[in-house]
Amino acid sequence: MKVGIVGAGMVGSAAGFALALAGTASEIVFVDQNRALALAQAEDISHATPFHSATKVTSGGYDALDGADMVILAAGVSQKPGETRLALLERNTEVFRVVVGAVLAVVSDPILLIASNPVDIMTHVATRLSGLPRSKVIGSGTILDTARFRSLIGRHLGISPQSVHAYVLGEHGDSEVLTWSNARAGSIGLSAFAEQVGRPLTQDLRQSIDHDVRNAAYRIIEGKGSTYYGIGGGLARIVKAIAQDQQAILSVSTTTDVVEGIENVTLSLPRVIGRAGVHLDLHPDLDDEEREGLRRSAEMLKDLSGKLAL
Repeated sequence: MKVGIVGAGMVGSAAGFALALAGTASEIVFVDQNRALALAQAEDISHATPFHSATKVTSGGYDALDGADMVILAAGVSQKPGETRLALLERNTEVFRVVVGAVLAVVSDPILLIASNPVDIMTHVATRLSGLPRSKVIGSGTILDTARFRSLIGRHLGISPQSVHAYVLGEHGDSEVLTWSNARAGSIGLSAFAEQVGRPLTQDLRQSIDHDVRNAAYRIIEGKGSTYYGIGGGLARIVKAIAQDQQAILSVSTTTDVVEGIENVTLSLPRVIGRAGVHLDLHPDLDDEEREGLRRSAEMLKDLSGKLAL
């Protein structure tokens, strides 16, 4: 599988590095407005691949995307001091108008994987601008929030986070919903498992984990300026599910017909992902508080996306 990455900054390069080391893609091509940056990232990563895989890593203009099966969009502008979120979204929409058009001029029917923030809105924008089926425009969504959630639960319970089945739904942002009610460790409900191993999930502990999941990005940004390894790994995981036609269940963002009464909204739910993109949306059983939280998240995202000129 050939994968293009538009935007060779920290997120794009972290995704490319993770993909190259895993050998998931046969070829990776970096495209960036700063061609020197794209070339440097490609060369640096290509020097690591002999230790791990045979992935070919190059850079070029948009024409170099010819033959790509999937294109990761990690391009965008940063928020200016005093700039409103809506103003930032409008500027990023114009960036995507150019980028999506340039990609589709070379690759007629790709899967677009959106990494640019705010990712749910930018996924909605890319879906509208591209005209591609919603199943083929996939935002990274809450895949990273879900990983953080599982990691913290696993750490408390003393088990691998890969044995924790729990999801974060809705917005990748402040209104996201941690779904405790259906979380499991192995095949056992989370609360029952916690009692069995003598590590109960008290209300205070749940609130602490909720706080740490929601504020992880702020903490990392305070310490080193930005986050990129976690989302780079998450993007590589989505690519793997598609490249290997895994039919894996991942919490990613796509435009959804209706969520808790809110129609045509782009947010994260657990979704079955394979070679053709998103095959199926899953609507998990939630308790009343979680359902209301998901409704509020969907309502906020629908309202914000509706203000953009598309």
